[in-house]
Amino acid sequence: SRMSLSFALLAGVLAAPAIASAHTPTGAGRTTGYVYLNNNAAGTNTISGFSRAPNGALTALPGSPFSAGGAGLGAGLASQGAIQTTDYGRYLLAVDAGSNQISVLRIGHDGSLTPVVGSPFASGGVEPDSIAVNHGLVYVANTGAGGTDYTGFTLSWGGQLRPIPGSTVTLPAGSGPGEIVLNSNNTRLAGMRVTTSLIDSFTLDRSGRPRVARGSPYAAQGLGPFGSQFRPTNPDQLFVDNAHNGTGLGTVSAFDDLPNGTLSPIGASPFADFQTAPCWQVISPDGQYLYALDTGSAEISSYAIARDGTLTLLSNTPVSSTPGVTGTDVALSPDGRTLYLNMAKVNGVGEFAVHGGTVTQLPDSPVPASGSGSTVGITTS
Repeated sequence: SRMSLSFALLAGVLAAPAIASAHTPTGAGRTTGYVYLNNNAAGTNTISGFSRAPNGALTALPGSPFSAGGAGLGAGLASQGAIQTTDYGRYLLAVDAGSNQISVLRIGHDGSLTPVVGSPFASGGVEPDSIAVNHGLVYVANTGAGGTDYTGFTLSWGGQLRPIPGSTVTLPAGSGPGEIVLNSNNTRLAGMRVTTSLIDSFTLDRSGRPRVARGSPYAAQGLGPFGSQFRPTNPDQLFVDNAHNGTGLGTVSAFDDLPNGTLSPIGASPFADFQTAPCWQVISPDGQYLYALDTGSAEISSYAIARDGTLTLLSNTPVSSTPGVTGTDVALSPDGRTLYLNMAKVNGVGEFAVHGGTVTQLPDSPVPASGSGSTVGITTS
C-alpha cells in the first residue's frame, strides 16, 4: 500500500470543519511578501494567496484563489514541496496531480498570479507531488502508477518548463517518492522514497542531468524518509525526517553529501525529537536552525544545527491548543522571522513568530484559506 501511515494521518487531518471565515489581521502595515497554498482542487486547481505584513500576519489577497490551470486530486498528497516559488519571487510552480502537470504562474507586484504562456506543462510522469527549483533548474517527483519517476527541467526567463534530455530516472512502482530536493549550487539532487524507506542520491552535471551516486539508493536511518532539505549555507549537508518510526519515535537524520553523491551519517545521527511522524521540515535561511513538523503529535520540533551538521533538540511547541489540529507542510518567510504551516484540517494557515529556536503562535493564527479541495504544500516569497 502507498504510504499507509501518511494517508492515515492525512485522513484525520482533512476530515474536520473549516475555521470561521472572519479574520481581522493584527499585523496592519506594508506588505513585505506573500504566502501561497496549493488547493489541489479536483477539476480546475487553484492557489490561495496571502499578503504578509512585517510582523508575519497574513491577509487574503484580492482575487484569491487564483486558477492554476491544471487539475488537482481533491485529496491529500503525502509529500512536501507541492508548491514552490523561484529565486527572487518571480514565478510560482505548483503540482497539478490530477492532470499530471506543473503550473507556472507569474507573481505580480501585488502578489496576484497569472499563468505564463504554455502553462500548465507535462510533469514527465504520473501524479506529480513534489517540486525542487533553484536558479533555473527544476526537478519533479512523480508518484503515480505507470509513471513513477524524477524528471528534470530548465525554467526559461519567460517561465516555460523545458524537459532536460536524459534527466528522467524511473523508479519501481510503489516507491512513493514524497520529496525531491536540490542543493544550493545545483550539484546534488536527493529524492525520498517514503513507502520503501530509501533515499536516492545523485550528482548533477552542468546541464542538470543526474548521475546515480555509488551505493544509491541508500537505506534510510528510519522508516518513511519524508521531508528533507539541503542546508542553505552548506550544499554538502542533507537533513531528512524519518516519519514512520511509530509513536514518540520520530527522528531527523543528518548526512554529509560527498562530492560523488555518497551519503555519510553525521555524528550520532539520527537525532530524536521524541514526537510522532515528523513529516515536514524547513531550515532557517542562515542555516542555524531546523524545524520539523510532527504531524502525528501536532508539535513543531526545533533543533540547533552545529557547523558540522550535528543537531541539538531545543524544544517542542504545540501546533494548536485545539486537540487534533495539526499541520501538513511548513515554510519560513525569507527573513526567517515567521514560520507558516499548511493547516489543511481547518482550511487555514498557521502563523508562528520565530526567534532563534523559539516558536510562538501569533494571536490571529490560524488564518482562513480561500478556495476548496485538500490543500497541499506551502511556500513564501
